[in-house]
Amino acid sequence: MTKRIAVLPGDGVGIEVVDEAVKLLNLLNELDPELKFEFDHFDWSSEYYLKHGKMMPDNALDVLKEYDAILFGAIGDKRVPDDVTVWELIMPIRKNFNQYINLRPVKLLKGVASPLARDAPIDFVIVRENAEGEYSNSGGRLYPSTEEEIAIQNTVITRKGTGKAAKFAFDYAAKYGKKSVTSATKSNAIIHSMKLWDDAVNEVAAQYPSIELDSYYIDALAAYFVSRPHDFEVVVASNLFGDILSDLGSAVVGGLGLSPSANLNPDGEFPSMFEPVHGSAPDIAGQGIANPIAQIWSAALMLNHLGREDLGEVVVAAIEDVLTKGEVRTPDLGGQSTTSEMGSAIREAVQKQLVKEG
Repeated sequence: MTKRIAVLPGDGVGIEVVDEAVKLLNLLNELDPELKFEFDHFDWSSEYYLKHGKMMPDNALDVLKEYDAILFGAIGDKRVPDDVTVWELIMPIRKNFNQYINLRPVKLLKGVASPLARDAPIDFVIVRENAEGEYSNSGGRLYPSTEEEIAIQNTVITRKGTGKAAKFAFDYAAKYGKKSVTSATKSNAIIHSMKLWDDAVNEVAAQYPSIELDSYYIDALAAYFVSRPHDFEVVVASNLFGDILSDLGSAVVGGLGLSPSANLNPDGEFPSMFEPVHGSAPDIAGQGIANPIAQIWSAALMLNHLGREDLGEVVVAAIEDVLTKGEVRTPDLGGQSTTSEMGSAIREAVQKQLVKEG
């Protein structure tokens, strides 16, 4: 299986952690005769913007659509406004490639202590609608720089978009033997868009009688993520709600350095994009101490998406093996290991597991 991968390291620590993920994928190339990745690297980033006045070339999307997947690092630089980096790089890829699902596992890995200090396992996924919702470029400002200035930001919720997100969540639950799907809403106060969200989710839920639908208001659900995170299996949420819940979920399982994500086009019409939840971390960029686990786990999600869940499971097991041994830990995990040392340890664990199985 030959797969062409577009690699966009981006800014800051993105460059460092993407390098470790690519090294791991190259190792899999060597160990698995049925697997072949071909990588092309693109320097579209804040540095590119400072040189060219734009985050990526005019034909960038035409270039990217020819690839099987996109491995993305992180974006963000204090010299470039955040809305520029987001809306001129990440958002065009997500929206033009109809990556309408953002999948974020929330799993307490073996060898990592949750700040909640509970014994119960935490292992669920958040299915975030990724193409519309609160992150829609619809609205504007009137009477700028006056006392009468008005800002209007429209939330776009469609029955079709919500239905596709809900269907993905229920299909995921059915595939992996989950008993329930939890919907994040706020229809008691946001009475138009969130009531349509509820209607569309309920309509899909009716097609899956063996899977229970739980619906919680977002404020209560955020509290439940802290007080009883072990109760959840699959959570489906709108763009903004899913974004906030994902970061909260990351916090309860050890931090953003451990949290992967996938921007999926489930229909396969366009490539999907895989990136860690964390940002470019300019405060530690260049020091070689960033945790590469989230990026490597994102590569494992890419393996799953490309039909090699067996290898994706091997990668996650290797991560847990390294964490359980505790000999290699980056500073965010209380250790002194470098980015490359963590990446090397995970690759060694992967190699041992595959050689043993082979």
